[in-house]
Amino acid sequence: MLQINYIRENTEEAKRRIAKKNPIHIAVIDSILIVDEISRKAKSDMETMQAESNALAKKIGDLMKSGQKEEAEICKANSTTQKAQLKNLEDAYKKTEQELFDLLVTLPNLPHQSVPEGKTPEENVTIYEWGNIPTLNENRLPHWDLIKKYNLIDFELGAKITGAGFPVYKGKGAKLQRALIHFFLEEAIKSGYNEVIPPLLVNSDSGFGTGQLPDKEGQMYHATLDDLYLIPTAEVPITNLYRDVIVKEEELPIKNVAYTPCFRREAGAWGAHVRGLNRLHQFDKVEIVQISSPEKSYEILEEMAKHVQGLLEKLELPYRILRLCGGDMSFASALTYDFETYSAAQGRWLEVSSTSNFENFQSNRMKCRFKNKDGKNTLVHTLNGSALALPRIVATILENNQTSDGIKMPKVLQAFLGFEMID
Repeated sequence: MLQINYIRENTEEAKRRIAKKNPIHIAVIDSILIVDEISRKAKSDMETMQAESNALAKKIGDLMKSGQKEEAEICKANSTTQKAQLKNLEDAYKKTEQELFDLLVTLPNLPHQSVPEGKTPEENVTIYEWGNIPTLNENRLPHWDLIKKYNLIDFELGAKITGAGFPVYKGKGAKLQRALIHFFLEEAIKSGYNEVIPPLLVNSDSGFGTGQLPDKEGQMYHATLDDLYLIPTAEVPITNLYRDVIVKEEELPIKNVAYTPCFRREAGAWGAHVRGLNRLHQFDKVEIVQISSPEKSYEILEEMAKHVQGLLEKLELPYRILRLCGGDMSFASALTYDFETYSAAQGRWLEVSSTSNFENFQSNRMKCRFKNKDGKNTLVHTLNGSALALPRIVATILENNQTSDGIKMPKVLQAFLGFEMID
């Protein structure tokens, strides 16, 4: 959530930056400033009336002590009227504060100055490419056919048990999942991340803290009886470990990693390019999260991006990094790098990771702070990244490494798998 002080003191800059995501938000900023002015006036009137009420109460006490009971009774009558007026002012202030809050939570985070202009994914900027695109023979198969050929994943069985988008992994397909999870976790731990196992359901306060609520409630599975949400990403529970916490400056940066299943309704997201593993309702992901001081957060974002690059290079997968344009960024992000691997059989790039800096947008919602050198409580910056999401990684591994003899596994996974080929 944006800070009202920043909007008030940097109005034109806030409008200019937020227009990169969507110019419609400029009108919301104007409304916020109007309500903020009304709220501050209501607060001033309330505080003035409270001071007058306190002074009158003291006067009544002094009159009673000096025996001037008649004058005290007159003052008491005035005090009753004044208290009623004060109650009305308090109610008015609370109402405007709620209106201000309701408007603020609809505003997305401000994009970083390096975020390019643009409204669609086609306007994202490629900033780095690595690896050679594999050349496959004319008999190449997409991963959904390879999965059937080698009996790795059963989509029909998953649909019977639950529904479409909930696959059952079998045999070497299950081992490949487990090997990737193990590999990703071990690499993160080597890089100084602390492994945690968080809950898979979160309450609405947690969803609000990281910006999923009220922005994405329609994309999350909601257990209505208990008012809990299945996590769309481990970012939500891991970041909320620090909700309402004042961390020690010497502890920063705090680095956590977790493997979790993730659950997304993906309402309206189905189409021609979502076959097989390209888009699922339940999928596995290893997530890295950092809590940082403001001064270090963009240096840390680059460090996290390097970590993701290292994973993809060790898996020998060609990839590219995109800096997302304003219109393609998430609600809470200030700057996002998307990583895409090339699927040789499908002939297209597949997103496998988003690595983002949220600056103090999430920490303001969560009230996560640290005490700086001046002794002032300061909002931390939060960052996270997929390191990595498994479905499209599995898809590209299967497709890019297919041979006439089977599917050769990346060397880095073979020790975790116990086999070199799927055949």
